[in-house]
Amino acid sequence: MKFNVYFLKQLYSFAGKRIYTLILGMVLVSMLDGLGIVLIIPMISASGIVSINSKSTPISGLFEFQETLPKTLGLSIILGVYILLVIGQNLLQRSINISNAKVQQGFFRHLRLSTYRLLLQANWEFFLKRRKSNLINSLTSELARVNSGIFLFLQLLSTFIFTMIQISIAFFFSVKMTLFVLVCGLGLVYCSRKFIKRAKNLGSKTNDLAQSYLAGITDHFNGIKEIKSNSLEETRMAWFRLLTKKIFQEQIEYVQLRSSSQMIYQITSAILISCFIFISIKMFNAEPEQFLLIILIFSRLWPRFTSIQSNLEQFAATLPAFKALEDLQKDCTEAKELDNWYLEKYGALGTVGMFQELECKKIYFRYNQNDPSYTLDDINIKIPSNCMTAIVGRSGAGKSTLIDILMGLLSPERGMVHIDGNPLNSKNLLSLRQSISYVSQDPFLFNTSVRENLLMINPDVSDEQIWGALEFSAAADFVRNLPKGLDTFIGDRGVKLSGGERQRIVLARAILRKPSILILDEATSALDSENESKIQTALESLKGRMTIIVIAHRLSTIRNADQVIVLDKGKVIQQGQFNQLAGEKKGMFSSLLRKQMGISV
Repeated sequence: MKFNVYFLKQLYSFAGKRIYTLILGMVLVSMLDGLGIVLIIPMISASGIVSINSKSTPISGLFEFQETLPKTLGLSIILGVYILLVIGQNLLQRSINISNAKVQQGFFRHLRLSTYRLLLQANWEFFLKRRKSNLINSLTSELARVNSGIFLFLQLLSTFIFTMIQISIAFFFSVKMTLFVLVCGLGLVYCSRKFIKRAKNLGSKTNDLAQSYLAGITDHFNGIKEIKSNSLEETRMAWFRLLTKKIFQEQIEYVQLRSSSQMIYQITSAILISCFIFISIKMFNAEPEQFLLIILIFSRLWPRFTSIQSNLEQFAATLPAFKALEDLQKDCTEAKELDNWYLEKYGALGTVGMFQELECKKIYFRYNQNDPSYTLDDINIKIPSNCMTAIVGRSGAGKSTLIDILMGLLSPERGMVHIDGNPLNSKNLLSLRQSISYVSQDPFLFNTSVRENLLMINPDVSDEQIWGALEFSAAADFVRNLPKGLDTFIGDRGVKLSGGERQRIVLARAILRKPSILILDEATSALDSENESKIQTALESLKGRMTIIVIAHRLSTIRNADQVIVLDKGKVIQQGQFNQLAGEKKGMFSSLLRKQMGISV
């Protein structure tokens, strides 16, 4: 239950003194409700419809004044007081409900913001270890269930306060009868423990099924082309049938649980109420006036007992979501790569600017600490500023991992990245990131227009600068031919564009940032020879103005690189200029070049 306290502390930290105001309001509403019940006997007595001795009640002294007044006037006064109490109670209740909603929805937004902030601050390794769909589930379904749990908690708090005050009023009229009913009510709540435990277990099953459902649906739409191309529709349909059957069974099981608990509770309540009436008359010798008030009070309390039991079951079903969200927040905090001022200071931080060199000193890295082999093994390289450095090698050689370490996305197990002799750490990491534009082999575009995709990197650029970047990336011509030009919507992940067009848009976006370091991870792999040649020429024009790091499989594209670094099995096996490495006939670079170009060098 400690994770409940974890979120209750957050709720208190968010709401502060408003919590006390809400509690005070709940107390006042409950007291006004109790006073309304207390007025029932004098109203009945003053009406003359039924002969009731109002003097036999403990509060009879409060209404002695009505005996000196005409019956009609006395009844009018009591009815007026009753109406005022009801009006006051409902006005106060309305105010509390609105304040309650503000606290609940405000805290829900606070949870969303804080969780999203923690995710943004988590390092790249954190995301490598988790399914994207599970994180989406946490930010949607689990957050919504936590919000529902907070609402249930506030309901339970309100019901508990109302119940305690009503019981206090009942004690004032008859201690014995109140104790009898109270013991019975507590007994019912105690007996509902097994239902609460089952509800919690069902909540865990709901979490697991929600994750599986979202994960499968995400995979479906990410892989829809493969599904259609390979006729996998029936396979996916079989999976969907099985999962929805499990969800159906889980929901029916939950309804059965609630129905069974409510049935048992209602039947038991009827038996206890009958026993209470019998014992009150035969054993407690209750006066009719006392008995009437006790009946009125507990006719309002029994539904509250039922509500408490029902809310406890629903609250128990949300507990796994509380735990899942708490675990996510704590994991994010442990994986945080930057201090709390990350977002606030982001726009104010400078960039690395013109540096002398990036250097890797004795870098060792592996994704699995139990793996005896390293993904990167004793990497010692220097990347001079304002030059083009190409990193090549077979698939799986560690090229992308090395880039991730240079950008500070991954931390080496041993060794360090240095910028002009200064180690890369949390103090200069963000400045380095703001100096970098990165273009991946699988470029990502948002489901919006070309213009908005470009403005995301730099909202202040002009149309002239946008078209300049598009000309640079050989994208201007095809963008002009789009139905709405820059304002054409390009679909989810840019699906309305070809692979080469997406790469050119992303490259234009990278250039708009005006970086001091441009990193291209197979960024021209989807281009035809003509457009690739144009981009190579454009990149040549940037030499001397920015540092360019290129991962390339097509070795012909890096002929003009200032240095080439060859990786194999996580180690640097060759390093030098293109022509120098091409001339080393026994070297891997020369072998790769011959296979690609079909020439002897």
